[in-house]
Amino acid sequence: MNFLKNKYTYLVISGLFMFSSCEDYLDINDDPNNPTEAPISALTVNSTFETAQNTFRMGNITTNYVQHLASPNPASASDVMDPVSYSGTWSNMYNVMTDLSDLINQASETGANHYQGIGQILMALNLGMTVDAWGSIPYSDGLDFQTITPSYDGDIELYQEILRLLDEGLVNLSNTTEISVGEDDFIYEGDISKWMKLGNMLKARYLNHYSETDSYDPTAVLAALDDGMESNEDDAQVEYFPEEFNPWADVAIDNADLLLGGWISEQFIESMDGTLYGVQDPRLPYMVGATDDGEYIGVENGAGRGNAPEQGARSVLEPDDFYTGEQSPILIATYFEQKFIEAEAAFNIDKSRSYQAYLTAIRAHMTKLGVEPAEIDAYITNPEVSMGESAFTMDEIFKEKWIAMFLHPEAWVDARRYDYSYEDFDLPANVNPDLNGEFISRLAYPDSEVSRNGSNVPDVSLTDKIFWDN
Repeated sequence: MNFLKNKYTYLVISGLFMFSSCEDYLDINDDPNNPTEAPISALTVNSTFETAQNTFRMGNITTNYVQHLASPNPASASDVMDPVSYSGTWSNMYNVMTDLSDLINQASETGANHYQGIGQILMALNLGMTVDAWGSIPYSDGLDFQTITPSYDGDIELYQEILRLLDEGLVNLSNTTEISVGEDDFIYEGDISKWMKLGNMLKARYLNHYSETDSYDPTAVLAALDDGMESNEDDAQVEYFPEEFNPWADVAIDNADLLLGGWISEQFIESMDGTLYGVQDPRLPYMVGATDDGEYIGVENGAGRGNAPEQGARSVLEPDDFYTGEQSPILIATYFEQKFIEAEAAFNIDKSRSYQAYLTAIRAHMTKLGVEPAEIDAYITNPEVSMGESAFTMDEIFKEKWIAMFLHPEAWVDARRYDYSYEDFDLPANVNPDLNGEFISRLAYPDSEVSRNGSNVPDVSLTDKIFWDN
């Protein structure tokens, strides 16, 4: 059976089950005494596919904050870091986590250890994305029908839960199982060895988020990634299909049809065209579109397109580039991200290892994009990139990782840990004055949550930091 041809069929069948059985604390009109259960296979289809969708959804929110993209319109709310209610994304995060809760419970009851392990790893990932955006959230009381006004768990405790889920998931994946995973897994098609590599890679990711806290243990990060991914072949991604386009492709297609979105930030262009760092990056044409004149020109965040009202006068996401092909993958977690994590964690322990991991990460990302080997070699051997171990600093790691994590929500975690200290990285024009000259540190709790659970919603501002952002 051709897996790609049958993905849509799996998704449709799964959707029928999920429509009749979707249960979470947001669905307050459902009868808790008369639930229906989706089968494990349908839960796995939905959870693996929707985890990719959630990666897009979170990236679609955060990509303006890290100045990968910019709005073509001046003072657009997300571009200038205004409070925005992302009720839809909040609901989607919870929909996936409640499905995963069902998957974990059903798998535990049936001895399906591998399904249970996959569920736990995906729960850790979706929980991590949610906590990194909002901080404290309902979790212990938030995935069942016990209360329609669930209490909030603290962000520190939730990170402990993320790490617990990853550890338990890895144990379950290493155990024998009564039921094997197959093509209902949209990420790895049942390859358990790759799931174990992903679990370890994610453990390294979330342990590395502690970098600005007293709890940071870089040796634990390195120990986790020693059992992580070994090449780009291990990347966790979902490839799309003719009946379901990659959502970034939809953004590019909509922009071509004058539903404007996906305009590239001036900061991103100037970081790659030689303006800021003195070296032209060959990845640029693989990632974004040129203007009608064949140039790469970005938009200043917050200012809009200014004197370029015509379509084609600024760089945008264009159809059929690496990130925007109709069947391109959404990258959930990758080998190149892992190598950047290694470079950061090893920097003060083994600088030689750090430097080699940094160079390997750049090469892995360029190879992923399909950059020609000669162009890769020319870039990596440029003295601005291969500056030598003695001159190598943490700034190079964060700069190159920021480029490689294009459109990914993890880029916002890095920007906050790095205090937005990229070269000439300024606040957007027309920035939200309530930020008092600071960059945004978290999302506002959505209006839907405030209206139905307001007594439990924490009283925080957009500049109050997640615990790891010191």
